[in-house]
Amino acid sequence: MSTAIEAENQAPVMPEVPVAENQMVRQTLEVRDSNAVSSYANFCRVTGTPEELIIDFGLNSQPVGIPTEPIIVSQRIVTNFYTAKRLLHALQLTVARHEQAFGMLETDIQRRLIAR
Repeated sequence: MSTAIEAENQAPVMPEVPVAENQMVRQTLEVRDSNAVSSYANFCRVTGTPEELIIDFGLNSQPVGIPTEPIIVSQRIVTNFYTAKRLLHALQLTVARHEQAFGMLETDIQRRLIAR
C-alpha cells in the first residue's frame, strides 16, 4: 500500500489507480519541495477539534526535567484525520525500519540517561 507521505530519499509515490475490474495501474505523483522550509524540533504537541488535528513543533532548550523557559513553537501543521492516519502509518513503518536496522529507540529520557 502506497502512502502520500514517504521518508526522505525514497522513490516518488506511485498510487495504484483502478482501471478495470481486478486491474491496477501505477500512477506517478510529482512532488515539488523547492519551497519547503526545514527546521529542527525536539518538542511536539498534538491538539485538535472533531474535524482537524493540530500538530505544533518547537525547540525545547531544556529536554531534561521541567523546562523553566517557554518552548517556542516554530511550525504548526493543521490537517484532517485521514491525512493524520496516513502520516501515522508512514511514521510507524519508518520507525520500525530504523529500529530493525539500529535497535530499539527509548523515548523515556530518564531511562536513556541511566543507560549511559
